[in-house]
Amino acid sequence: MKYKIKSRIWIEADGNILLGEGRVRLLKAIEETGSLSKAAKSLNMSYKKAWSIIDKVNYRAERSVITTQIGGKGGGGAQLTPYGKSLVIAFETINEKCWKFLDEQITKQIYSDFKH
Repeated sequence: MKYKIKSRIWIEADGNILLGEGRVRLLKAIEETGSLSKAAKSLNMSYKKAWSIIDKVNYRAERSVITTQIGGKGGGGAQLTPYGKSLVIAFETINEKCWKFLDEQITKQIYSDFKH
C-alpha cells in the first residue's frame, strides 16, 4: 500500500485568494486560446464567471495579469502579461515542490521511521 498526502495550495493577497489551481487553469487557458471567452468555454465556465475571476485576480495582484483587446474586425482577445506569466510559473513551481516534499515526508515518516 502506498500512502499519499492530499492538500491544496493557494496564494493570498491581504487575506484574499489571489491564485489557486482553478485560477491558474483559467490563466493558462487564456494564454493558450488568446481569448477569455474561448478559455472559459474550454473549461466549461460561463464568460461572466471567468471575467469575475480575472477581475478579482487583477484587483488583488500588484500588476495586471492579463491585457484585453476590444473586438472589432478581427475580434477581441486576451493575453497574459509578463507579470501574469510569472505568477503562473511561481504558483506551479511552488505547487510542484510542495507535492514532492509531502511525498518525501510520507515516505520518510511511514516507510522509513516506522518500518519494523
